Amino acid sequence: MRKLLLGVAGFCFAISLQAQELPTTAIKDLNTGKKVAFNDIVEKGKVNVISFWATWCIPCKKEIRNINAALPTWKKEADFNYVAVSIDESKAEGIARTYGISQGWTFPFYIDPNSDLKRSLNFQNVPYTIIVDKNGKIVFKHVGYEEGGEAEVFKKIKELAAAK
Repeated sequence: MRKLLLGVAGFCFAISLQAQELPTTAIKDLNTGKKVAFNDIVEKGKVNVISFWATWCIPCKKEIRNINAALPTWKKEADFNYVAVSIDESKAEGIARTYGISQGWTFPFYIDPNSDLKRSLNFQNVPYTIIVDKNGKIVFKHVGYEEGGEAEVFKKIKELAAAK
């Protein structure tokens, strides 16, 4: 029985490591106010990094602030896109938009006001960061943030950007 349980657990873990397709769930562009399918915000043929955050999440804000500060240097070393998606409720849309603008975000940022995308991607907590490879598949997921943790994300970005 124990071997069977270990085998099933190993199989489930192996499945979870496979690249995941992007959902088509609609999110809202906080700059234009238009709805867009999540899978349409990633550029195929290019590595894409998506940070999920919330206005009430201090670690989220720290992570995005540190990534935003590093972007000019990182972009010299690797070709990739970066976007942020707020998981705030729709009533906080204005707060999320104002926060991004006040922080000088020049990258696209969106909101998932009904948590439909969050449910589609099956995650519970933010900060949550995913990396999508050049083929449009989710190949890296990271939950939480500790100061300096963005270096792990950038290491994976460089690895994927260099891959043919």
